[in-house]
Amino acid sequence: MRSMILAAALALFAGPALAGETPAPAGAALYFISPQDGATVSSPVTMRFGLKGMGVAPAGTEKDKTGHHHLLIDTATPSGDALNEPIPADDHHKHFGGGQTEASIELAPGSHTLQLVLGDWSHIPHNPPVMSKQITVTVK
Repeated sequence: MRSMILAAALALFAGPALAGETPAPAGAALYFISPQDGATVSSPVTMRFGLKGMGVAPAGTEKDKTGHHHLLIDTATPSGDALNEPIPADDHHKHFGGGQTEASIELAPGSHTLQLVLGDWSHIPHNPPVMSKQITVTVK
């Protein structure tokens, strides 16, 4: 009986999963449906995001095997401590916290690198991180 009460008390006070510790299932994959790597495009660029092995849910929704998209533009792949911190929101990090799977983005003429990172309910990459390959597009 004591152990049941202790377990119930721990569950009550444990609260939601800690940020940065949200697990991703094995085999989860994030990718660009479009544009394709090496494409020449016009701005605004319509981007379609693909996700396999997980679902999309708006930011703030804590549900197993879900997350929301973040688009990294002309910036390095997150690594180290950055994988335990919320993804920034700035000109190089676009958040799609509404659960969007498509977006139209203005990009200046020239070459740009693009990468997708799935964030958990609190904008922190999953463990292990679910990221697309970095692609390059040229805006004419």
